[in-house]
Amino acid sequence: MTRADKSLNLYLVFKDIFLMTVATIIIASAVFFFLYPTQASVSSIVGLAIILSHVIDLSVAQITMILNVVLLIIGFTLFGKEFGAKTIYTSVLLPVVLGIYEKVFPNYKSITGDSILDITAYILLVSFGAAILFNDNASSGGLDIVAKILNRYLHIELGRAMSIAGICVALSSVFVSNSKIVVLSLIGTYFNGIVLDYFIFGQNIRRRVCIISDKKDEIKNFIVNEMNCGATIYKAVGAYNGESRDELISIVTKHDYQILINFIAKTDPSAFVTVYTVSEVYDTHRHQRFNVPRKSSEK
Repeated sequence: MTRADKSLNLYLVFKDIFLMTVATIIIASAVFFFLYPTQASVSSIVGLAIILSHVIDLSVAQITMILNVVLLIIGFTLFGKEFGAKTIYTSVLLPVVLGIYEKVFPNYKSITGDSILDITAYILLVSFGAAILFNDNASSGGLDIVAKILNRYLHIELGRAMSIAGICVALSSVFVSNSKIVVLSLIGTYFNGIVLDYFIFGQNIRRRVCIISDKKDEIKNFIVNEMNCGATIYKAVGAYNGESRDELISIVTKHDYQILINFIAKTDPSAFVTVYTVSEVYDTHRHQRFNVPRKSSEK
């Protein structure tokens, strides 16, 4: 390995550590300053720790550390190397930061004085921090490990497993809190998933445009030369008459999509266009994340 390669690897390691540290501090801040005052349990291990703190004489940070360590041990036992250094780092750092906040602000009360505003602020901040971790191929551990266990042994898909784990945590608040907190926990868990999806996928939404047109070459030249986008041509065969046609496919941004649709409407009003919403594409050769098809609509 050359000196340049070593320098690059060192830079990437420090970049990962920096991003994970910033993201974890954001998550810890959201938890301490907005979730703690409400005593709600919104889809997280910290939420479960808040509930347990009512019956165990330990701080939320201490209980979170214990739960994360136990889950890490279970994760390593069941999944081995699948749980790497990033998961260990964030799982340990989160309760450490919470513990620091508990020492620095021992009698902290809500900034807003309103539990609904606190939950809203918590969801926005924690989703932003979690999105940073996601885009760095990391996670904060906790319920992610529970979801992986449900996925492997009960064959529940990961997204649904996360939702089930989060709802169970939210419902467990019924044993120590009033009905308002229970409802807040459930609503917060639901909207947390929606906002997290937006932060992770919403900013990079693109369109996969599939075009069948007699003026394919004109449209292709416009995409490649005018829009500076890529395009792929596939052979498509009609099921009714067996006629072979070329299908032109391009993935474009939301802004470029409107430009492309306007050009197609002007160039060939009879063109058949199918549009897919795209959330992520991963180029395994370049090790870069882009977009993947999620749902479709037709024009």
